[in-house]
Amino acid sequence: MMASAPVGDDVLGDDPTVIRLEERVAELLGKEDAVYVPSGTMANQIALRVHTRPGDRVVMDAESHIRVHESGAPAALAGVTIVPLETDRGIFTPDQVVEAAPGPSPEFPPGLFDPTTLVTMENTHNEAGGTVWLLESMRAVSDVARDLGLAVHLDGARLWNATTATGIALDQYASTADTVNVCFSKGLGAPIGSALVGPRDVIDRGRWYKKMYGGGFRQAGIIAAGALYALEHNRDRLVDDHANARRFAEAAADLGGLTVDLESVQTNIVFFDVADASRFADRLRSAGVDTLSLAPTRIRAVFHLDVSDADTTRAIDILRGVAASR
Repeated sequence: MMASAPVGDDVLGDDPTVIRLEERVAELLGKEDAVYVPSGTMANQIALRVHTRPGDRVVMDAESHIRVHESGAPAALAGVTIVPLETDRGIFTPDQVVEAAPGPSPEFPPGLFDPTTLVTMENTHNEAGGTVWLLESMRAVSDVARDLGLAVHLDGARLWNATTATGIALDQYASTADTVNVCFSKGLGAPIGSALVGPRDVIDRGRWYKKMYGGGFRQAGIIAAGALYALEHNRDRLVDDHANARRFAEAAADLGGLTVDLESVQTNIVFFDVADASRFADRLRSAGVDTLSLAPTRIRAVFHLDVSDADTTRAIDILRGVAASR
């Protein structure tokens, strides 16, 4: 499918496969338009740029992907200051938004300038272990943000997993935000790519920043075809990833020396704590299970379409063996 995809020049906006992908993802999320970009980080950073001015403040969870994993891009590329919120598994409240966005700066005459312009949410939440925002909570945050005159961006890189876990449609989640980032290369398994969706005029500005940030493709239809295939064929099977993650988490919770918060295992990500995460992860990798050491005592395991039921059983057996031999 990828090798035979019709292609054009995406910089000029005439690649037919990219156009099909953008139209399809915009339709699924109930938005006017979409722009295909190389990564979720680029999609998020374009969103920050189109919604803010240099010097603005952006309200988000302290452990959000935008703040923790995007190499300081909000300050470097958009020139914004992040207002970090302490949250429960990545979920914050309308009251926290009100407190974080108090209104015009006291350094300027009243009504002249309000430095807080954007609120971002993340669903599912990576650092919290793939946890899901309730739609009602998202709507409450979105409503108060809009009452305050703030734009709303949703980092929905794993939104496919949220809708699989809850049965809530993608466009319902997307309705809580002006712009949404969705990723094709995580749970859906495409080789590369994400999309930013939103109103047509906002996405038009986003295309300019895509080019500015080095995201202009030439014959992008080759990789867009992979994303389009993943979008149409790999969403229904996400339930298998969730089941495998739960099975692995429950097995890990039964092992001495490992700590697992089973409440946080809501989709395809499992965090567990051990005394020496780096050493433990190295031993798992040597035995054939690839995990990620994120902190001195924390390990992340992610389940995806390349991890079958049989692979999960083998991973559990290896986990037990490594835990027992410590």
